[in-house]
Amino acid sequence: MTATIEPEVGKSRRRKEDERLITGRTRWTDNITLPGMLHLAVLRSPYAHAKIVSIDTSAAKSASGVIAVYTAEDLDPDGAFGMPCAWPITPDMKAPRRPVLAAGTVNFAGEGVAVVVARSSAEAHDALEEIDVEYDELPVILDMEAAIADGAPLVHEDLGTNTNAVWKFDSAEAGTGGNVEDAISSSEVVLKRRFRQQRLVPAFMEPRACVVDPTSAQITVWSATQIPHILRVMSALTLGIPEHKLRVIAPDVGGGFGGKIGVLPEEMMSLLIAQKLGKPVKWNETRSETMLAAHHGRDQIQDITISATRDGRVTGLKVELLANLGAYNGLVGPGVPILGAFMFNAIYKIPAYHFACTNVYTTTTLTDAYRGAGRPEATFAIERIMDELAVELGMDPLELREKNWIKHEEFPFTTVCGLTYDSGNYEAATEKAKQLFDYDGLRAEQENRRAAKDKVQLGIGISTFTEMCGLAPSRVLGSLDYGAGGWEYASIRMLPTGKVEVTTGASAHGQGHETAWSQIVADQLGVAFEDVEILHGDTQSSHKGLDTYGSRSLVVGGIAIVKAAEKVVAKAKPIAAHLLECAEDDLEFAGGKFTVKGTDTSTTMGDVALATFFAHNLPDGVEPSLDSDATFDPENFSFPHGTHLCAAEVDTETGRIKLRSYVCVDDVGVAVNPLIVEGQVHGGLAQGIAQALFEGTEHDESGTLTTGTFADYLLPSAADLPSFTTDRTETPSTTNPLGAKGVGEAGTIASTPAVVNAVIDAVRPFGVDDIEMPLTPMRVWHAIQHGTTDAGGPGRGEAGGGLGSIDATGGAQ
Repeated sequence: MTATIEPEVGKSRRRKEDERLITGRTRWTDNITLPGMLHLAVLRSPYAHAKIVSIDTSAAKSASGVIAVYTAEDLDPDGAFGMPCAWPITPDMKAPRRPVLAAGTVNFAGEGVAVVVARSSAEAHDALEEIDVEYDELPVILDMEAAIADGAPLVHEDLGTNTNAVWKFDSAEAGTGGNVEDAISSSEVVLKRRFRQQRLVPAFMEPRACVVDPTSAQITVWSATQIPHILRVMSALTLGIPEHKLRVIAPDVGGGFGGKIGVLPEEMMSLLIAQKLGKPVKWNETRSETMLAAHHGRDQIQDITISATRDGRVTGLKVELLANLGAYNGLVGPGVPILGAFMFNAIYKIPAYHFACTNVYTTTTLTDAYRGAGRPEATFAIERIMDELAVELGMDPLELREKNWIKHEEFPFTTVCGLTYDSGNYEAATEKAKQLFDYDGLRAEQENRRAAKDKVQLGIGISTFTEMCGLAPSRVLGSLDYGAGGWEYASIRMLPTGKVEVTTGASAHGQGHETAWSQIVADQLGVAFEDVEILHGDTQSSHKGLDTYGSRSLVVGGIAIVKAAEKVVAKAKPIAAHLLECAEDDLEFAGGKFTVKGTDTSTTMGDVALATFFAHNLPDGVEPSLDSDATFDPENFSFPHGTHLCAAEVDTETGRIKLRSYVCVDDVGVAVNPLIVEGQVHGGLAQGIAQALFEGTEHDESGTLTTGTFADYLLPSAADLPSFTTDRTETPSTTNPLGAKGVGEAGTIASTPAVVNAVIDAVRPFGVDDIEMPLTPMRVWHAIQHGTTDAGGPGRGEAGGGLGSIDATGGAQ
């Protein structure tokens, strides 16, 4: 009796990568040491906006161990090199040149002004103190609304405006829905709210780093990046280096969250200096530099208008955004709010929709993609205003959502934005979440506490969500003027011994690709999980790809691997038929074996691989190779969804918040590795809750970042968060053969509004309908005292407004 091979897909395997990552038996970019390597340190402007009058580098050049000191005039005297932006969202978008080093003017506190090259990192950083820069301060521009007001000082004088671009979508004009102004004017209920998405720092574990070796036939770049393939192309285009002479390697990368999606001035600087000196160089940022000069995320003002009938049917949604780009365009920064444009309608059947976004320049660090990239911002706004609408209508907020959401039998469903959601079941996810949460019991407890005027009030927060992920297809991205495609590449090499090497264009930075991809290949080819090796992150071994962001790795890159495996089987089939002396049509392939139908005569994929290697007995005209590759460009996004419920206790005398319970039920389609899915959800929840309660940058009136260290910028640890109750429902995607949907950003997207809605629900009896994030105890207390809060209300900086000591559930003592 033949043993049944247990499928790998769906198995909770521990990650292959973890042994080397957890024990430190790996190479991060900063671990790389090359013979004769020199070290770089960057002098950064202390001013947010200033003219550079003069730079005196003479003392630094004579400092111990210093080889050279460069300014913009030394590295780019003709102003030829500017950092690329791959997403010009409108034909008339105003785009300033971002230089490798500040040339003439600094436009945010932390912009690089000069770079020291020395024999050691310590000597390079010591020499920075010897550089004398004279600045002439200019007006700072920090507030988005003030920046676009008449007569406002300009970040870039040559642009003549602080507006980058205005991008609009209107359902009536697009033919996907009705006229939103008509819907609003004719509706029984109209509600307007302003929400603030604070600025966040992608606080990855490993700071950004770069090593460049110019000493061989190719220039080799090691970078702690999410995008080695894109970095190679953009470096070639930016600096004029022939692309085939450039090799980019992303070794193990300690996290990214979108924060390593850029093409950095420091990478370009390192390439220029390495070529100039003919020696290897290394740049590795300090944690403070990460906070100051790596790109930030979010930072939007959201003006939302929703209209509805008195019985709770939403009739229209109008969204007007101001998005802070900072001082320059990031690689995809201008387009981040546009990704959110298609998600404000969320899971709801909204008949009329209008979206307008104004991107604004300010004298702050640039913003770009941060976990979720536009979609968390959209989900926050719609889920907050749905709660506010429920209060206005006197309805249970879950009842209101159910009245408006797309029913499972209505899939596939084309939304008011023109996207087609292929599958989902919001009813099933919500019902399971309610049961796990004890929704009805907690509502009853809430009523009892309110009646008793308990000083600790209970709030219940709800967030339903869906997201468009698997950043593709190329045609859709092209219609949005995105500067690249959305396809992904994979190749499979069958080795003579039956082992398998897979190259993938998706470059992992902590997601577990090596494990999940091995599981996919094991099932597709019927080989052992342990017999699969995944190669990635090196443009020489994996020469083609579009890298990792936007929850695209599995639903685009993973499917490319499936397609390549199908080609391997197709190439093996005629060879197997020849070996078994039968017709191809008489063969079936399953569990790694080619079997003659109706018999037990078979041969394994490993046997075919060895026979192909020998090539002694192949059919006429068949090449001796099973190796195959594939490039997959999906026809649609994937649309995971879920329901998140949060119970928060708020001490009305102190503003202390305790997250009592958190339940989420997500639908990510077919889970390749449930253990990895669980890890992604937990990490996402931590980041989303952190935005709600802990994180947020602050600047003083001169534009100086006052939250430049982890002493001031509060990141929660595991001890600051509750235990999560997580579960899944499963409606397979119909747009890919695995039935998978993205999961990397789901927890972050859904959790922020769930937590904020819970806190607002707890203090609503005090007349509070909004509190600006992060919901510090001081801000919550202030809102309770005054019945409201605003952007100018007390935060962590006011006397007595600190967070205090944090207990194990995220509250403050």
